[in-house]
Amino acid sequence: MAHVMRNADGHIIAVLSEAVEGAEEVSPNDNELQRFLSQESPEQRAQKELMESDLGLIRVIEDLIDVLIERGAMMFTDFPEPVQRKLLARRGMRKEFSYMDELFNNDDEDFMPPPDDDGEGFL
Repeated sequence: MAHVMRNADGHIIAVLSEAVEGAEEVSPNDNELQRFLSQESPEQRAQKELMESDLGLIRVIEDLIDVLIERGAMMFTDFPEPVQRKLLARRGMRKEFSYMDELFNNDDEDFMPPPDDDGEGFL
């Protein structure tokens, strides 16, 4: 069984593994307990936003590197070998993801069913 602490409004504010004074015992399957456990804390939200921002910035930096190389402002070989390997690996992953996206996320408007035996399609 889980033990919870509630605020003055009766909402769960803490979950405890053992009984303490003022705690209420609830079933682990209690709906309110499940809702409380599924909420993100402000710290978790901030960390998630920071991570999403970092991922977006990584993409910007990769694109900037590509532009600088294309314009001759720098050479790929100017980067240390470990950085070159990481850039090549990311480039390969992006290319593979792009290919998979093209395969599985085509617009339905462009879809043409393959022809059947008489060459007409299924309609």
